Amino acid sequence: MKLNRLAAGLVLGMGMACAAFAQTTMKISISTAQNSHQGVAIDTFAKEVATRTNGRYKVETFYNGSLGGERESIEAVQLGTQELAFSSTGPVPNFVPETKILDVPFLFRDKAHARAVLDGPIGQDLLAKFDAKGFKALAWAENGFRHMTNSKRDVKAPEDLKGLKMRTMENPVHIAAYKGLGIITTPMAFPEVFTALQQGTVDGQENPLPVIMSAKFSQVQKHLSLTGHVYSPCIFVMNKASFDKLGAADKTAFLEAAKVAVKANRDRVDQDDANGVKELRAQGMTVIENVDKAKFVAMLAPVNADFEKQFGKANLDKIRDVK
Repeated sequence: MKLNRLAAGLVLGMGMACAAFAQTTMKISISTAQNSHQGVAIDTFAKEVATRTNGRYKVETFYNGSLGGERESIEAVQLGTQELAFSSTGPVPNFVPETKILDVPFLFRDKAHARAVLDGPIGQDLLAKFDAKGFKALAWAENGFRHMTNSKRDVKAPEDLKGLKMRTMENPVHIAAYKGLGIITTPMAFPEVFTALQQGTVDGQENPLPVIMSAKFSQVQKHLSLTGHVYSPCIFVMNKASFDKLGAADKTAFLEAAKVAVKANRDRVDQDDANGVKELRAQGMTVIENVDKAKFVAMLAPVNADFEKQFGKANLDKIRDVK
């Protein structure tokens, strides 16, 4: 009898131990390489989640579009077939239209301005818009200011862009703006871009320096122009139902993990921006730093008038006026 009780006690103890160490695995993905500002973001996030939940939650990280492009990953999160994704805002307006306003060209003065907007009331209000669409938006992170590359010629002013076939993100604001600059726009998911450039399907693309570097675009692009035409945020999104199932302490753990990851991500963007031009020149790219931005802004005047109608001038000015 005593032996039976002892055996039962051991089985019960083992069951409780297993329950105590039960681990829930979740997936998060990016379209860029692990050794990138986005890779730093999700690696830091995964580590922080594990630490803050005592290993009860494990976040598996996937790179280089191995689970699909950004749009596919966001769709998967919305459907619940994938728990988490980290994406640029490229395809996000297709799911949460209110975020379109962030992609208006020359809206942000610099990274400090953009970060102040995203971390302040405007950015936080936009994060709340994701709830109704099946997401929990954990935090705004950063892709950086976008610059143009191509295989044909130096671009110093907007007229140099006329007739260039350029890959654009699947983003309606970007497409409208680039058409206004005379570009032949070719929307395309990021994992397809390197091959399209290599094969000459498109002449160029536009991305922040950290992306240009991590994607090794210097191998297939000769000319880089520091146009800084659009600020590109990134975002951590989680399936809303998956987030809602978490206990209060675990919800806080995921949100705090995202904050730490954002800091690491932005630090890496700053580092890549500081070193990027020198590195890309060393890899054989011609870099035009003295781009005539005033001419770009002037050429976009008709498109910007449309944006003012679409988003409201007061809303755009509210962003521009953040100090």
